[in-house]
Amino acid sequence: MTRRVVITGMGTVNPLSSDLKGFWDGLCAGRSGVSYIEQFDTSKHKVKFAGEVKNFNPEATVEAKTARRLDRFAQFALVAAYHALKDSGLELAKEDPFRCGVIYGSGIGGLWEFEEQHTRFMEGGPGRISPFVVPKMIVNAAAGNISIEFGLSGPNTAVSTACASAAHAIGDAMRAIQYDHADVMFTGGSEAGITPMGVGGFIQARALSNNNERPQEASRPFDKDRDGFVLGEGAGVLILEELEHARRRGARIYAELLGVGNTADAHHITAPHPCGAGAARAMQVALKDAKLDPSDIQYVNAHGTSTPLGDEAETKAVKEVFREHARKLAISSTKSMIGHLLGASGAVELIATVLSLVHGVVHPTINYRTPDPNCDLDYVPNEARQLRVRRALSNSFGFGGHNCSIVVGTLD
Repeated sequence: MTRRVVITGMGTVNPLSSDLKGFWDGLCAGRSGVSYIEQFDTSKHKVKFAGEVKNFNPEATVEAKTARRLDRFAQFALVAAYHALKDSGLELAKEDPFRCGVIYGSGIGGLWEFEEQHTRFMEGGPGRISPFVVPKMIVNAAAGNISIEFGLSGPNTAVSTACASAAHAIGDAMRAIQYDHADVMFTGGSEAGITPMGVGGFIQARALSNNNERPQEASRPFDKDRDGFVLGEGAGVLILEELEHARRRGARIYAELLGVGNTADAHHITAPHPCGAGAARAMQVALKDAKLDPSDIQYVNAHGTSTPLGDEAETKAVKEVFREHARKLAISSTKSMIGHLLGASGAVELIATVLSLVHGVVHPTINYRTPDPNCDLDYVPNEARQLRVRRALSNSFGFGGHNCSIVVGTLD
């Protein structure tokens, strides 16, 4: 019999809040975390805004020496992990360390460190490069440092599948528990790509919104006037446990992980399949894995990036999977308020999805003003909605055609 997997702890660092309650309150209030970039001079950049984590101080949570040896993306990860551990009530000293692991995602890794050290190299030669550059910039730095910080000796891997990284990591962590490789897993994703090169690269790819005049209105998923996504940063960590393990210690259980579906578009390195074929199949596989019918789902947390092609393809995919039930679904995009957290987005958005189950509220898609005839479903426009959600699905799709859908539900 397959072991059941539940979520017992959650932590996040994101543009709305680094506190779980603050994050949820901000989502329900429809508050935007997008503003003008403060981390570097944007005078030469065409896009001057993003979803930044303001006033971030890792040393309030992590030992100063440790924090200094981490890139910003790994600092986010470690702080979110501390928050998730506290939220879970786990006492790791009582656990077998080889039954506790980490599977964690990032699309880019230590971009800040790479840019800083490259500048040093160009200005002063190789002798100016920090000896910490490699361990700070590698994508697995977050997973490795979470493992080291908390003494987690079980399965430990890093996942990098662009904007699907965190979702894939969560799916892999779920399997590790189902297959009896672990009892406890720290999982999620982190990203800190708001750098001169990161922002510049996405500008040149013509992926970002150009709404410099009204940055808080720039992320407008499914709206007819959407013109690209807003870059965000942050981290999400979820603590997964085997159900009976959680029950034995009297844990508070948020939700159960019911199913995961992974596919590839096999179409284009940045553009989605125009019919949403890969996305649709990922949702179908996740529902099959969860042993649910499409009609069992009440809410979909959409990938919903605010790009012209992406939102239309996702709408087509939802219609393909849910048929007549598609118009009964509540659908919303967390990215409308925090921007696109790239490799962290799947974790932060799954946290939002789980909180919908807990509170019986679905957060809105803000900035939805002008309906698009090609995106004609219920996107919960602009205001939160009371809704009893027992089963929900969260979508994450990434450059390279990576698709991942996750189904969660209340514990029966």
